[in-house]
Amino acid sequence: MTQHRPLTERVFNVTVIVAALGYFVDIYDLILFGIVRGPSLSALGYSGQELVDKGLFLLNMQMAGMLIGGILWGILGDMKGRISVLYGSIFLYSVANILNGMVVNMDQYAILRLMAGIGLAGELGAGITLVNETMTKENRGYGTMVVVTFGALGAVVGALVADNFQWQTSYYVGGGLGLALLVLRIGTYESGMFHKVKMETGTSLRFLKLFTDGRRLYKYALCILIGVPIWFVIGILVILSPELSDIIGVQGGVEAKWAILWCYVGLSVGDFASGMISQLIKSRKKVVLYYIIGCTGVILLYLYSRDISLFYFYFLCFALGFSAGYWALFVTMASEQFGTNIRSTVTTTVPNFVRGSVIPVTLSYQFFNDKFSAVPAATIVGMICMMAAFFALLPLQDTYGKDLDYMELD
Repeated sequence: MTQHRPLTERVFNVTVIVAALGYFVDIYDLILFGIVRGPSLSALGYSGQELVDKGLFLLNMQMAGMLIGGILWGILGDMKGRISVLYGSIFLYSVANILNGMVVNMDQYAILRLMAGIGLAGELGAGITLVNETMTKENRGYGTMVVVTFGALGAVVGALVADNFQWQTSYYVGGGLGLALLVLRIGTYESGMFHKVKMETGTSLRFLKLFTDGRRLYKYALCILIGVPIWFVIGILVILSPELSDIIGVQGGVEAKWAILWCYVGLSVGDFASGMISQLIKSRKKVVLYYIIGCTGVILLYLYSRDISLFYFYFLCFALGFSAGYWALFVTMASEQFGTNIRSTVTTTVPNFVRGSVIPVTLSYQFFNDKFSAVPAATIVGMICMMAAFFALLPLQDTYGKDLDYMELD
């Protein structure tokens, strides 16, 4: 009977809608620091190169929090359920972001970005796991496409809020949105697949299963490497766009909030397109491959354009976002590679390890920047990320239409 319902009714169910709203708030809060980096650090007394160095330090604190939180919430999601993770993570990042608007020194800022990162790590993985496990194998790709496409627009709203209000208010808005989302989460249902596994195997620590089998660990590492280029684009090319644009020779002052806005508009459109194409050609792997190749070309175009207009530069930011718009497919592929008993752990930790890759990526960028200069440094790091993603994708199984009702054996 379910299959005779219209596609829109099957896709736009309560789980998908709430997960999309959750990811919207997640992205708003996740990218907000990149938007308010300049004004918030200036208010704390920093200027010049300190805006870059201190900014990257705080970004790395946030991403370190996401690494910690990814493991924490992933383990809890497979032990206690997907819903319990969402409640805890939303509350933590909401409170942390409200307190972020009250910081008066760098130590406070760093601790709160770490806390916010830990909280933010739980939203996407638990939401995508619920969507994948509560929808049919034919339609779950549409569900994750809706979640990520709508969620990416959180960065757009973040840029608009930051443009019209003080940076402190932007943090308060993010925290308020998170608490409102917590209320919306009440009434969403736990995954039936999780209940089945819980009845059969209990709530043992399953995270270690990723490391007890060499092939499983290898597949897990490949899933992480596929997503690294997305956060190279965001963490280096877009967040540092005001500094890079001076070298490129953009005719006009580039503001990070507008570069981020146009990048995330591109990400939203790109995620919608990649998800739709994947459903039409019935393949996830082929579409991710096309996007990785296209993204490589756009990165080089961005880095080696010279003396361009402000309009064209923001178009390049949009193009970067569009070409990196395979986040929905990447997270879905990771989720579909593993059994129900460790699926939440994988779906939560993989995207957060990708976000955490910003730490070695930014450190590598700073190392090569000291040796050469900004553009060669970004080129070297970017091409390493793209090649790693390309070769990591090749051995992975295409998971379109895969039956997810199974468990990983010891």
